[in-house]
Amino acid sequence: MPHVVIDFAEGLERSHDISRLCEEVFDALVLDVEVNAPALKVRARPQPYFKIGTEPDTFAHATLYLLEGRNDATKARLSDIVLKAMDGVLPSVGSLSVDVRDMNTAAYAKRLKG
Repeated sequence: MPHVVIDFAEGLERSHDISRLCEEVFDALVLDVEVNAPALKVRARPQPYFKIGTEPDTFAHATLYLLEGRNDATKARLSDIVLKAMDGVLPSVGSLSVDVRDMNTAAYAKRLKG
């Protein structure tokens, strides 16, 4: 916890450093007391098919998955951290957004090597 999945308009990887985007989001989140760095995972994936109403018609949307139990203020703070990190790397992208989702603690399973 947490997991961050960033969907972005296919083609942005040619004009923006998506690896840096993942690094910046990771680095920004690990500074927060709520985030356990060894458990943090950030990944990005291009979306080839989309239509949005902004100009330029490009987007990046992050979904921040947290184990349930965080209050709204914490979720808002973490969402803002992610959005600011995204904006720092993708300032020319038409639409940036973040959504926070709760993961069911009782059903979450994980295995770590070592």
